[in-house]
Amino acid sequence: MDAVQTAIVERVAEQHRHHAKGQFFWVWGALLVITAIEVYLGYQNMQPVRMLSILMGLSIIKAALIIAYFMHMKFEVTRMRWLTMASLVFCLAMMCVFFPDAFRILHLAVR
Repeated sequence: MDAVQTAIVERVAEQHRHHAKGQFFWVWGALLVITAIEVYLGYQNMQPVRMLSILMGLSIIKAALIIAYFMHMKFEVTRMRWLTMASLVFCLAMMCVFFPDAFRILHLAVR
């Protein structure tokens, strides 16, 4: 490795040494609470669109917590964060392009 890569690795390793296990337990507890809310909502008689909107929002929050803390994205260098978010936006944009094509199956019928 060259000097720049070594400096980056040492800086990231130093940052990782300073966060305590308590932080991870709080995040784990938050994930448990959000999961309990999602299970509770699954048994409620709600309008499907409203329930799915709430569940999607909670799932996005859970995914952000997992990515930030358990996958250590919070402690990564800025370039890595931007690259990951750009990839995510690209994938979501491609899904929005191709999802309408999936609805054509509703109009296909054996005649």
